Amino acid sequence: MLELFPQGFEEVDSADGVELVAYTDAGGEERLWHTFGGVRGQDVAADWRDRWKSFHRPVQIGSLWIGPPWDQAPDGLVPVVIDPGRAFGTGAHPTTQLCIELLLGIEPAGVVDFGSGSGVLSIVAAKLGFAPVVALDTEESAVEATLANAAANGVAVDARRVDVLTELLPEEEVALANITRPAVESLAPRLRSGRLLTSGYLPTETTSLPGFSHVRRITREGWAADEYEKA
Repeated sequence: MLELFPQGFEEVDSADGVELVAYTDAGGEERLWHTFGGVRGQDVAADWRDRWKSFHRPVQIGSLWIGPPWDQAPDGLVPVVIDPGRAFGTGAHPTTQLCIELLLGIEPAGVVDFGSGSGVLSIVAAKLGFAPVVALDTEESAVEATLANAAANGVAVDARRVDVLTELLPEEEVALANITRPAVESLAPRLRSGRLLTSGYLPTETTSLPGFSHVRRITREGWAADEYEKA
């Protein structure tokens, strides 16, 4: 299937196993016949190219509205518009929401966002008055997405491609890290920040982090987030 449809295909679970689905034309259907010896064809709705948008619904966290560019924030809420097609992070995942909840509970200061993805946490921080905001990621596509989304929201974010385990890290007061727990533990000894907000792991993970004092843990939908202060 990858050779036939390198742009991607879908795996659909059924009672009899897994069905592989390719959205294609008559030529693609013929290639499937030659390769597998039999296929089942079905017409799809004319708007199938836009139907993916229905999966991206806006969320509200405190006074913040986080949503895609084709939706409109209600009056009275602070809009954070994120293009879901650019990089990971739309605001819908519980770990992102937990990090934002932790941000809402502290005073604005300089912040560095590790593993910025789409830039949603960096942009939220900027909207809440944190400055300067530095966004770091190992992927150039994430840096580009962060810059584009920051520009669309009218906020200033300094996005950079950085290897955080080898290069000198920014010395901002607050560090954000919505990444895996092992990645947090590898990053912690190199941090130059006095406060660390983390998520991206389960509530069964330890709260202990060398060099930091644990302040609080919050959970949501089977995920955990923690606030730390440098010991």
